[in-house]
Amino acid sequence: MDCSTDPLSVTGQLAHVPQAPVDAIFGLTARFKADTDANKINLGVGAYRTNEGKPWILPVVKKAEAIIFNDHTLDHEYLPIEGLKTFVDASVKLLLGADSPAIAAGRVAAVQTISGTGAVRTAAAFLAKFRKAPIYISKPTWGNHKSIMEDAGLTVVEHSYWDPATGGLAFGKMISELREAPAGSIVLLHGCAHNPTGVDPTVEQWKEIALVMKEKQHFPFFDCAYIGFATGSFDADAFAPRYFVSQGFDIICAQSYAKNFGLYGERVGCLTVVTQSPEQKNAVQSQLMRITRGMISNPPLYGARIVSIVLNDTQLYQEWVANVQEMANRIKLMRQQLFDHLIALGTPGTWNHIIDQIGMFSYTGLSTAQVNVLIEKFHVYLTADGRISMAGLNTGNVKRFAESVDWVVRNVN
Repeated sequence: MDCSTDPLSVTGQLAHVPQAPVDAIFGLTARFKADTDANKINLGVGAYRTNEGKPWILPVVKKAEAIIFNDHTLDHEYLPIEGLKTFVDASVKLLLGADSPAIAAGRVAAVQTISGTGAVRTAAAFLAKFRKAPIYISKPTWGNHKSIMEDAGLTVVEHSYWDPATGGLAFGKMISELREAPAGSIVLLHGCAHNPTGVDPTVEQWKEIALVMKEKQHFPFFDCAYIGFATGSFDADAFAPRYFVSQGFDIICAQSYAKNFGLYGERVGCLTVVTQSPEQKNAVQSQLMRITRGMISNPPLYGARIVSIVLNDTQLYQEWVANVQEMANRIKLMRQQLFDHLIALGTPGTWNHIIDQIGMFSYTGLSTAQVNVLIEKFHVYLTADGRISMAGLNTGNVKRFAESVDWVVRNVN
């Protein structure tokens, strides 16, 4: 590195640092905000919106905040390294089930994290240090997965997932590639509501994935950002990690409360590791705490208090379930209405994948050229790969969006 012609100079020592590319999602949001068109539509950001197109503070969250505000015994002292215990314990039960044998046996380690992203990053650091192997990620996957894994020092390999011909899961290719992967590889799995495709394996397909992974001694790494939010059923959305645990796997799992609590900016998450014994759990717990200490010292308090209050109160928990189901049902309604409009327009192509997919996102199958025209001509903002956030649609704009899609499909190759 040539910092300067003068080897003793203290100037220009960072001149070699290149400009990093703009983040695709945040860059898209900036373009949307700068657009002055009154009818613009933002389908890029992964955040829930009401039918009026507004952010929604869950009513149960407001109740929890009121409890916090009126409890004069609370303070703003540091949390322990592992986080708020009542929050962590409740998160583990939500993930694995309150009657989980793994919890009862005392073999589950867990720490609070900076939302799901922090959980994924902490997990990657842990695996890079103690269970290093190539990590297989779906093609496509959440845009942050690859960079997080590589920054942690893991070698990333992509496996097939999306089938553009059917708009569904390329299951045969996926299974074949997992069989061919080196024994003992790490496999990153989306627990539910796959981002960006909205395509999930069926129950039987999950069982076959587990069977192949057991045969190859692969290590399952679940990213569960949408438990409850995908189908409205917490048990259904947590099926995959619970099934793998029932089959004797060690697993590591990242959880986020951004989507299902609407706590996007509070950065509330949890990282759970299921081991084979209390002794292994204690060792893993100590290492998770050591990594946390080195990364963030200890996690933030406010959002964890909100989630803890709700998850540990029977009445508030039931209200939260209803809030989550309301969000999930509105997204399902938007899928159906978009599909119905496209069929009524006679839009060329097959659009069943819109209603077959689940969760916040839909992989439309639109090309980058078609996406560019949607942005420039119709002021509809979505990512270059054709992914849309269904939460950005509402009864006031879904028909207009369908008409825009119809136009680009007919006129743009």
